[in-house]
Amino acid sequence: MSYSEMNDNEIKRISRLTAILTQLQSKRVITSTTLAEKFGVSVRTIYRDIKVLEQAGVPISTAEGKGYSLMEGYRIPPVMFTENEANALITVEQVILKNSDSSLVMAYRDAISKIKAVLLYATKDKVELLANRIAVSPATPNMGSSNSLTLIQNALTAFKMLNITYQSEHKGEKTKRDIEPFALYYTLQESWALIAYCHLRKDYRMFRLDRILKVTSLELDFTPHQLTLASYLKDKENKFMTPDT
Repeated sequence: MSYSEMNDNEIKRISRLTAILTQLQSKRVITSTTLAEKFGVSVRTIYRDIKVLEQAGVPISTAEGKGYSLMEGYRIPPVMFTENEANALITVEQVILKNSDSSLVMAYRDAISKIKAVLLYATKDKVELLANRIAVSPATPNMGSSNSLTLIQNALTAFKMLNITYQSEHKGEKTKRDIEPFALYYTLQESWALIAYCHLRKDYRMFRLDRILKVTSLELDFTPHQLTLASYLKDKENKFMTPDT
């Protein structure tokens, strides 16, 4: 093997080690098989890479039969974004700013500000130029707005019940319901809807966020649903044209 080939292999290995660190930071647990498939190497190579990271002082714990995870509280220094990655984030920002839920807009603005802070000066100038050269069509006229998406997201991932006051679309009827948030759905009307198990109706229902007049976290845990989002949507599509119907 030539020096050039050895050098190229070492660069690839360093890039892979950095990417594995990113994967470990972004997921609670990840298996060696998943990492091997992602990077196109053997599981044995992943074993060697993990050992190198451990020897470098990265606190990786191994759960037998589950995979690898970083020690709780360990933080990796910020990863520098490439110009293409930064452009993608700035493009998505323009779409998010037109979103109907103000809590999502606020959270994304805060996140993108932190991301912009770690960009190189040259990249900052370019993304600023790009941001000024992207326009998104105005949202659907008379589309309702909401401010509950972030609260609902937190309840969904923590398996906490919610109490909502909901106004139906057809009769305008207002009802109070205890619900178990299951999934979020972005409708054809460019608005967010919450799929949840409704204790009032004893079944899963879809609630438009702009029709939720009030939402409160009950701080009551519920058992995670066995139903998958894919099976729910498939069942809806079998019965109707789209889940929106």
